Amino acid sequence: MTEIATPAPDDTRARRNVAVLVAVQAILGAQMPMVFTVGGLAGQMLAPNPCLATLPISLIVFGSMTTAPWISAVMQRFGRRTGFFIGAGGGALGGAVSAYGLYVDSFLIFLLGSYFTGIYMSAQAFYRFAAADAASDDFRPKAISYVMAGGLASALIGPQLVKVVGDVSVIPFLGVYFAIVILNAGGALLFLFLDLPRPKPRLADDPTGRSRRALLRDPKILTAIIVGMVSYALMNLVMTSTPLAVVGCGFDRNNAADVVSAHVLAMYVPSFFTGHLIARYGAERIMAIGLTILAGAGLVALWGVELENFFGALILLGVGWNFGFIGATALLTASHAPEERGRVQGMNDAIVFGFVTLASLASGGLMNCSGGSVAAGWTAVNLAMVPFLALAGGALIWLWLRPKEAV
Repeated sequence: MTEIATPAPDDTRARRNVAVLVAVQAILGAQMPMVFTVGGLAGQMLAPNPCLATLPISLIVFGSMTTAPWISAVMQRFGRRTGFFIGAGGGALGGAVSAYGLYVDSFLIFLLGSYFTGIYMSAQAFYRFAAADAASDDFRPKAISYVMAGGLASALIGPQLVKVVGDVSVIPFLGVYFAIVILNAGGALLFLFLDLPRPKPRLADDPTGRSRRALLRDPKILTAIIVGMVSYALMNLVMTSTPLAVVGCGFDRNNAADVVSAHVLAMYVPSFFTGHLIARYGAERIMAIGLTILAGAGLVALWGVELENFFGALILLGVGWNFGFIGATALLTASHAPEERGRVQGMNDAIVFGFVTLASLASGGLMNCSGGSVAAGWTAVNLAMVPFLALAGGALIWLWLRPKEAV
């Protein structure tokens, strides 16, 4: 008897969405390396206490954390596109309010603008989930990876824009935030080209899925959240302090922009093959490699404060984040039912960005208020990675040691 071959899934729709989301990442995503390059420096200029220099970055991440649960619910009910438009609106508003804060020399207004920027950051985090929505099981990790690769262009565009517009005004950094408003207004038009599944009307007898508590008892979901949380938080911890450390060690602002640009390139260049590696070797192995590379970044940073040390550490930091975070995202999307999507993704990003908020808050304090020198502060920042790498590594080992039927 001749077996009938199963037809290959048609991913035409998913591939189109991936192409649009890659373009969105490139244009709208450019604002993130821009604000991470100048946010701490602008904060240092406006803050009444140097220990608060990175508070604007913390407010961005805090805005993302508090936005994630409700914007996920909005997307679950009204569709991804609606949530993405809200995010772009938040980004434009954040840029405008931050610019006004710089104009009137108000740290509090600048912080408010940073919070609104966090609304965009939260929506951007859902691009990777949107890529997976219409994708087949085989294409899903690759779709996530390709969309993350769109950040490659943003890594080139963002820091270079900082160089071009950073000094167009007598008020430092004012031009950067005006450029962010324009990026959001123009880039949002790309969302019109998305062809995403419409949310189905909810019926009384539809399955509701597991509660948040039950989801957190799932070993795969819990491990994915922990590794994603640690990968993103440690990347943010070190990256937030980097411009302050580079400038504080005698290099100029353009050197800091170049280091951040190299870092963001390292975050996204591996995305061209990360999905293939996950498909071949499994998300757990890729996450483990990512955590190992993050540890290597800390060692290079501790080796010295020459410009090559900053470049080497931040490049490794980007690659480690890519493997850890994309691996965690792939594991998460494969570990829940469709009806649990909004609950899982909102909970995941709230936890991840909550921890990232704490990391960015700690970054400024460690950098500016420990040891009495820039080098001592930079050492403290990188030593702080150790316990959290141990936490994530322990979670992966726990998952591996569990009986297969229990996982």
